[in-house]
Amino acid sequence: MAPQLIAIGSTNPVKVEAVRAVVLTVWPEATLQPIAVDSGVRAMPMSDQEGIRGAEQRASRARSQLDADLGIGLEGAVQDTLQGMYITNWVAIIDRNGKKSLASGGRLPLPECIARELRAGAELGPIIDRYTGQTNSKHHLGAAGFLTRGLVPRQMAFQIAVAFALAPFLRPELYEG
Repeated sequence: MAPQLIAIGSTNPVKVEAVRAVVLTVWPEATLQPIAVDSGVRAMPMSDQEGIRGAEQRASRARSQLDADLGIGLEGAVQDTLQGMYITNWVAIIDRNGKKSLASGGRLPLPECIARELRAGAELGPIIDRYTGQTNSKHHLGAAGFLTRGLVPRQMAFQIAVAFALAPFLRPELYEG
């Protein structure tokens, strides 16, 4: 059965539009309700595990607060690796029965000059704002859009992760049991 009410654990317009673009393609009759919820993690998650935790907590808290059929949580994160620092995004989807799905979008390598600032405790949004001369770039192209010269704006990166996270809800016969 198609979900009637879907809670989005963010009011960031880029995240909301990413969910809207994907979910309404699948369930055009669904009502999407953005709600500001605490991720329970740092403003700049510094690992995949922290990003996952933030996405899951956003999905769970949003679903719970609105008594929605589904909760969707979106969280950007960086991960330091032997090859350098990468940015990715995580999307968690939780239904009212506790069924959960988790997916990420692509991984984008960050320039070392930005990675150094992140390791020192800075948040990515203000760093990108400084490079672009914009305010609140995370509500627009974001780091992905800036670094790819608009080829992959932040919304598109989140849309991919939302679509991937929906797979177990779209093909439950393959994911259950």
